[in-house]
Amino acid sequence: MSTGVSPVQDPVEDLLSGPALFRIVLAVSGVAFFLAGPPLLRLAPVHWSARSGAICVSVFGVILLAHAAYPGSSVLDLLINLVFLTGAASLVLWWPRGWRTLAVAGLAAVVLTWLAVVVVGALGPGHLEGVFTRLQLAVRVVVLGAGVAYVVITPGPRRGRHGG
Repeated sequence: MSTGVSPVQDPVEDLLSGPALFRIVLAVSGVAFFLAGPPLLRLAPVHWSARSGAICVSVFGVILLAHAAYPGSSVLDLLINLVFLTGAASLVLWWPRGWRTLAVAGLAAVVLTWLAVVVVGALGPGHLEGVFTRLQLAVRVVVLGAGVAYVVITPGPRRGRHGG
């Protein structure tokens, strides 16, 4: 699909001003994240840091929906990054040893890629902003994948035979 957006120079968010498909996909993913939060609240331990991670998933979804409706908003870009950073930090605070190391690495990658995007964005056109925003998305996918792996691999809350 021809978008007119350079994957090397233009930030990935520029795709939202192109074909409507990109905004639709972003909105669908926003709904998916929003709906994923409540089940995660049931799986997360009753601890503020675990609960905040699950809440961040739903808030992230709401912000993605807003971003699909209002592309190009620097406030929404900032909120997306802050919520993702908060969610990644919550993993560091409650994941057990071993998993925590992965969470720390993920948090560091989230911070570094956000910093890189801010720096190249401030430098202006011609500084590989497209590469760094796509790298940032790849890091988010890896962190989210680690979260899915944690949910799948670790045992959930134990319930009695009759749901109690």
